[in-house]
Amino acid sequence: MNRRRWVTAAITVVCALSVLSSPALLNQAYAAPASPTSPSSPAAPSDPPVAPRPFDRSLPPGADGRTTGPDDSKLEAVRRKIDGLYGKATSATDAYNLAEERADNQSAELVRLSSEIVNGQVRIDRLKRQAGAAARAQYRAGGLPPEAQLLLTDDPQLFLDGAGRVQRGQKATKDLLGQMTKAQDDLTAYTKKAGAEWTKLEASRVKQAKAKKEITQQIKAAKKIEAGLEKEERDRLLMLEQQDAAKAQEAWLGSGELKDINGEASAQGKAAIAYATAQIGKPYVWGAEGPASFDCSGLTSEAWRAAGKVIPRTSQEQWRLLPRVPVSQMRPGDLIIYHQDASHVGMYVGNGSIVHAPRPGRQVTLTGAGSMVILGVVRPDK
Repeated sequence: MNRRRWVTAAITVVCALSVLSSPALLNQAYAAPASPTSPSSPAAPSDPPVAPRPFDRSLPPGADGRTTGPDDSKLEAVRRKIDGLYGKATSATDAYNLAEERADNQSAELVRLSSEIVNGQVRIDRLKRQAGAAARAQYRAGGLPPEAQLLLTDDPQLFLDGAGRVQRGQKATKDLLGQMTKAQDDLTAYTKKAGAEWTKLEASRVKQAKAKKEITQQIKAAKKIEAGLEKEERDRLLMLEQQDAAKAQEAWLGSGELKDINGEASAQGKAAIAYATAQIGKPYVWGAEGPASFDCSGLTSEAWRAAGKVIPRTSQEQWRLLPRVPVSQMRPGDLIIYHQDASHVGMYVGNGSIVHAPRPGRQVTLTGAGSMVILGVVRPDK
């Protein structure tokens, strides 16, 4: 009996070892854990835009929804450093874009004022010629003013006719002097305003150059850190980034923010979404407004321009100037502004997702609308 039990136990152990040594099961046991829906994985640019599926609520395995690997604490510190550098570059990009927009507007205003100054000078010259012609006519009449000439006539009819001409002449002279005074005042005002606009233009250019230097330094520092990593570490860094985005999205979806959202995009909103999603896969480049590359607000402003609505160029100005709506009432086509300094923006496309241009080194992509800290929502066509 004991011998039979021993044999049975031995057979059981052998079978178990045979099963565990199966190549299929070994591959399954040691395969890398499935990553979450990648917020940063771009669709192929040639793919036609499709309506986004509801954002995947599932999280990768792990205690807090993340997988762990060797030296993750080190990579986390590196990632925080890189994110901080890119965050500063993003803020500087918004400052650069705003300075560029203002410089463009100021340049256009200077051109307008220059044209007004030229026209004003031409008008003054014309009025001076008219005044000179009147003076010469008076000289030919003997140098006597019209009133004196009128008093010397003995003909009553000529007196009455002359009186009418004197009145009209006085009015014409008064009008001429008034026009000359106004033209001179306008010319002085245009010249003064042009000087002020030139000062503003120079200030905008200084800000633009300073922002450009800041952007270049921050991006260079971030790229230097990334270049010092092994390929496996860079891949792991991307996975950690995606896992954190998925975790934030899951928390946002679980908060009930989307519970009552059922708004439908307007006709202009649909056109803006079509433009934005057609850019998926194109690279982020700071200061870019397309068509080959975009930064975050370059994408949203160009998308709404394509829909027939001109909106501010930068995310901060979009937040400051466009009508705001509660998150619970947003609809596809609305713009979601992120971070306390309003330094990032994405376009809500429905189903809990946005299309956006994330940062240098990334492409225009679909991601969870709650994967970053939301400041608020604005509606360009409200």
